[in-house]
Amino acid sequence: MTNRWISIPNLLSGFRLIAAPFLLYLAWVGRPNLFLALLATSLLSDSIDGFIARKLNEASELGTKLDSWGDLATYLTVPLCAWWLWPEVLKREAFFVLLTVGAYILPLIIGFVKFRRLPSYHTWSAKIAAVVMSVAFFILFIFDISRPFHFAAILQALVACEEITISLLLIEWHGNVPSLWHAYRLVRKDSADKKRRDDAPIS
Repeated sequence: MTNRWISIPNLLSGFRLIAAPFLLYLAWVGRPNLFLALLATSLLSDSIDGFIARKLNEASELGTKLDSWGDLATYLTVPLCAWWLWPEVLKREAFFVLLTVGAYILPLIIGFVKFRRLPSYHTWSAKIAAVVMSVAFFILFIFDISRPFHFAAILQALVACEEITISLLLIEWHGNVPSLWHAYRLVRKDSADKKRRDDAPIS
């Protein structure tokens, strides 16, 4: 892992942090087209920053944290923006909106309570769900078609179940845990390391 502070992946994650207040502004002044364009750019940056980090060998703990904070800023901003721009749609889809928001926030709370930091697992299922939700969001608010959003909300709830289970399972915090199976392997490794430390003779 690299220790560079300034890198392309970190800049992309930083862009999402900077974009969040502009998304709020565009929604507040009622500019849905510009809002959707900026949101699409922000989501695109989220989809490529991890790939670039691996390709350029620029993965870092700072990058993991920035990615998580960028995601948090975006996903907490968007529901409020959608309420300002499309209140009738959100009222109609209230159950699935609340399911999506709850499924995103609850794993963060549980992970933060246990480890005093954002989980930052970036699981495979979460990455898939993010793509599905992004597509469903635009289909919902551009074409007023609800079914993809319903599917995406249920998928996000399943992702939340996996991430909560990972938080409950892990002994120590780990970033970038691709799946529950990987979490189980980390638990076995952490348990073995702890046993070695406990059995080591005191010098």
